[in-house]
Amino acid sequence: MSRRAAALTPYWLIMPGGLWLAIFFVVPMVMMLSLSLQQGDVVNGFQLTWHWQTYVDGVTTYHSQIVRSLQYGLASTLLQIVIGYPVAYWIAMHGGDRKTAYLFLLLLPFFVSFVLRTLSWQFFLSDDGILLGTLKSLGLVEQDYHVLATGGAVIGGLTYNFLPFMILPIYVALERVDPRLLEAAHDLYAGRVQTFLRVVLPLSLPGVFAGVLMTFVPAASDYVNATVLGGTNNTMIGNVIQNQYLVTQDYPMASALSFTLMGALLVGIFLYARALGTEDVLEVAAR
Repeated sequence: MSRRAAALTPYWLIMPGGLWLAIFFVVPMVMMLSLSLQQGDVVNGFQLTWHWQTYVDGVTTYHSQIVRSLQYGLASTLLQIVIGYPVAYWIAMHGGDRKTAYLFLLLLPFFVSFVLRTLSWQFFLSDDGILLGTLKSLGLVEQDYHVLATGGAVIGGLTYNFLPFMILPIYVALERVDPRLLEAAHDLYAGRVQTFLRVVLPLSLPGVFAGVLMTFVPAASDYVNATVLGGTNNTMIGNVIQNQYLVTQDYPMASALSFTLMGALLVGIFLYARALGTEDVLEVAAR
């Protein structure tokens, strides 16, 4: 009995998390998949008819929004790597005893809601705002120049809102780098650039990989930034899904679009993992 109890202990420990995932992830996913294959309306109800044509109609009708969402998400993720990696490197390597304070400052904006932070970005980028208004008054920018209602504003908002999710995993990976490895590289006459490219960067790839997963998926599926900072020509697939669910109440189309976006994101992540070399990344992380 004691051996059997010891063998079952891991399963008892994982049961709360497994039940949580089953109730709040697996069950809603199955229900949404079933709903995407139904036909009907809110008044007369929906019936499961295995109508796969909804997926074809969704991609045909909203392919531009899907492509735009992937483009904005990719551009935002690349910007976050370019901006976030130096920040994470500086905190990990030169933060000293103030690392905790720097990380707290990094997370401080998250004490404000996501929508309010996006609205503050709208105020910052408005035509008469603190940035463009000052530049226009100084004659450095033309009076008819604007940033809002453009793709750049949406990408900037996505980058701003999800940047900490890129910095934190990279920081964790860099902090685990053994300083003795850097000393050994210098003893072997490697310069700073060679040490970074051959030692620091490979060891930090798990953090970059995790950061991409944590930022690309929510950035590509976001709808708040496109609504607040974008215009009618910058809608993302998240805006379409929201409209289908809450306005037109076409639940099968909204569910089909959700699964289409999920599939596109999974394909992109898989290709990214293959290009980066998942096995190599896991091996580096294990070491």
